[in-house]
Amino acid sequence: MIKPFLMFPDKRLRSACADVPAINDEVRSTWNEMLNAMYKMPGVGLAAPQIGVMQRLAVVDCSGTHNAAIRMANPEVIHASAKMNEHDEASPNLPGLSGKVERPRAVTVRYMNEDGEVVEKDFVHLWATSVQHQIDHLNGKLFIHLLSPTKRKMLLAKHAKNMKRRG
Repeated sequence: MIKPFLMFPDKRLRSACADVPAINDEVRSTWNEMLNAMYKMPGVGLAAPQIGVMQRLAVVDCSGTHNAAIRMANPEVIHASAKMNEHDEASPNLPGLSGKVERPRAVTVRYMNEDGEVVEKDFVHLWATSVQHQIDHLNGKLFIHLLSPTKRKMLLAKHAKNMKRRG
């Protein structure tokens, strides 16, 4: 069963998550649930707080074939390129909304993998954007927080209107 996505402005979406001390069956189960939810969206990444799990867990798969998922616990950017990329970002926590966000084109991320090993991996282009987007979620930040105040206000007004319509 897939947990429902939290809807903004749920305070959990604006809260930092707890570190994961070790990889166990519960963590692996959460990752699998996250991947199922991400592929169903469809999307290229998901962070645990988006489904109400307040742990530093994220998954990304920008392959387009749903067979290259990377499972991360406690991910952190340890290096970011000076060269930037702009990408249209969205979130199931703000359905139907998106905005252009500029982020480093490449990042090196340290995380604990599914075997409990701490690894470092380089990500570029969409992979880098998605990983950074998920790490932001783990820190209580959504893509709208990276937009200009005017654009953010406009999108949040649209979100409030959409949520009223949904009931």
